[in-house]
Amino acid sequence: MTRLETERLMLRPWLKTDAEDLYRYASDPDIGPITGFPVHTSVENSLEIIDAVFQEPGNFAIYLKSENRVVGSISLKIGQQSSLDLTNQEAEFGYWIGKPFWGQGLMPEAVEAVIDYALNTLDLTDLWCGYYEGNLKSRRVQEKCGFHYHHTEYDVAVPLMHEIRTLHVMHYVGR
Repeated sequence: MTRLETERLMLRPWLKTDAEDLYRYASDPDIGPITGFPVHTSVENSLEIIDAVFQEPGNFAIYLKSENRVVGSISLKIGQQSSLDLTNQEAEFGYWIGKPFWGQGLMPEAVEAVIDYALNTLDLTDLWCGYYEGNLKSRRVQEKCGFHYHHTEYDVAVPLMHEIRTLHVMHYVGR
């Protein structure tokens, strides 16, 4: 799988050895629920997520070079892989980063690297991102990276949380 590198980050495939780092941040109740996944309950639970979810194409571990550890996740779901109704020339972003790393510009750095990869390597034309009502930090990342408000979807099922939410959808036109 592809590896992407920035000044501070390496975006790479998830490894089973990342389970402890994943648990460290995904067990924080301020991380998962606002992005649509339940709090991780153990290192074993995080390992199961790596095996069942993060091995799918387009999932990258966000590895912070200065810390020598994984601090978050970013995904690029192309066409039918997305929960949105997209063509094979479009993709949806999803991401999160551990709370100790909020406000350091790391998430925009990761998103911009994946935007570059999506447009210039994969030749995608349109990129989409969303954030659930109340997740203003995610909205800000999307705006910083050039995404613009497109529409709002109401009564969206969030299966992993067994909830219905409001989703604001943002759009990035590549070409």
